[in-house]
Amino acid sequence: MSDIAKLKSWFCNEILPLESSLTHYISRNWRSQDDVVDIRQDVYEAVLAGARNGLPVNCAGYVFTIARNILINRAKRGRVVRFEQLHDIDVVDRNVDLLASDRHIDARDALRRAHDGLSALPPRCREVVRLRKVEGLSTRETADRMGIGLDTVERQLVLGLRAMTDAMLGGNGRIRRGPSTKARKEKAR
Repeated sequence: MSDIAKLKSWFCNEILPLESSLTHYISRNWRSQDDVVDIRQDVYEAVLAGARNGLPVNCAGYVFTIARNILINRAKRGRVVRFEQLHDIDVVDRNVDLLASDRHIDARDALRRAHDGLSALPPRCREVVRLRKVEGLSTRETADRMGIGLDTVERQLVLGLRAMTDAMLGGNGRIRRGPSTKARKEKAR
């Protein structure tokens, strides 16, 4: 199989199935829906150009990183004022925060990842994290509301936050339980 045929096959099998997610991602993070298709085509072009140097292992991460970078670059270009269009230099707002768009996109992305990580938690763990970190209840209030012990609240909170952190950093977001107290005691012997 030639390199072009291999690249074409990879694109059709790995990238095109991500199209609806990619379109949704761009739509959520770009203010004009008229530009979504153009941005998606820019992403595809950049994906193909980059893949010519070697196929990525994590296709989804690769595609969405490129999409994020293209959105940031477009937002930056949107702030640039051409000299030909500038009639009066005093019209320019000198206090424009050029990084505001970047921060806005980053914050939306982080919020989405946190929401996805929270949604992936088991029900009891998710409820503990929600009550403690979203509603701001104390450990005692959370335990009373859920009818569980304080130790359970603390343990579920630690497990849930670890899993959410893992999800937000690109991991699978699964809860990883450490060895039980009994197993640790046996190992220490």
